[in-house]
Amino acid sequence: MQKLIVGLSGASGVIYGIRLLEVLRDIPEVETHLILSKGAEVTLRLETQYNADDVKALANVVYDPENLAAAVSSGSFRVMGMVVIPCSMKSLAQIALSLNDNLLTRAADVTLKERRKLVLVPRETPLHLGHLRHMVSLAEMGAVILPPAPSFYHAPKTIMDLIDQTVGKVLDQFGIGHGLFRRWGGDDA
Repeated sequence: MQKLIVGLSGASGVIYGIRLLEVLRDIPEVETHLILSKGAEVTLRLETQYNADDVKALANVVYDPENLAAAVSSGSFRVMGMVVIPCSMKSLAQIALSLNDNLLTRAADVTLKERRKLVLVPRETPLHLGHLRHMVSLAEMGAVILPPAPSFYHAPKTIMDLIDQTVGKVLDQFGIGHGLFRRWGGDDA
């Protein structure tokens, strides 16, 4: 079984992380290891009907974001990679600067140092030069920067269609099969 670390930070758009966990719950080959930041818990209350316990119940393993001795803080703990969805600019900057003062940023740092796939879904707009520089720095370190930028070739009808398209793009980065959106077909689109 493959293990995937899923981090939810305090950025707006926490529904992306919830939806990813919902989809992964139905894929028995993937075990999810959740880090739910304190900021994400606040955002849950502001943006959704979910509470922290609801979200934690979607994951196979849940970690305290302050526990820097957790399994995912070590490179010897084998995982396929990590996704931070949504990724606040604070978390993005901390990861870019290797400021490992919480488990989410420590696990991301370990993912990079072990040359495993790190996917960051930044949820901020507009971006200033500092944001962009941190993103460039992370891309140079090997991270994938995957903003939730909706496409419309799959003819979305609902907000959930747009969310699923981004979640599907995240799953694609890890080679996890799904049917969350209709792919671009060129001439037959």
